[in-house]
Amino acid sequence: MKKVLIICAAGMSSSLMAKKTTELFKSKGKEVTVDAVSATEGQGMIETSDFDLFLISPQTKMYYAKFSEAGKKVNKPVVSIPPQAYIPIPMGIQKMAKLIVENLK
Repeated sequence: MKKVLIICAAGMSSSLMAKKTTELFKSKGKEVTVDAVSATEGQGMIETSDFDLFLISPQTKMYYAKFSEAGKKVNKPVVSIPPQAYIPIPMGIQKMAKLIVENLK
């Protein structure tokens, strides 16, 4: 089971994206779960959690460099989400899933 974490401003829009993307993976028989936290929790989650991939939401891209550096220290990928993959409609969810598959180790 692969685990992905979206880091977002407040964790609300990302929670919806995480839920919908997890459901898409489940419907395709893929063992990938997506969760979400706020930016204030991001650094600690990167440094201590067992997630395989960290995604930075468009509205928190100003923290990307800091989170990317934390990811390098623990050898985990940190990827910025493009705006078109952060829309809770089928096309956006599919783009989010594609981004995740391309970046999972």
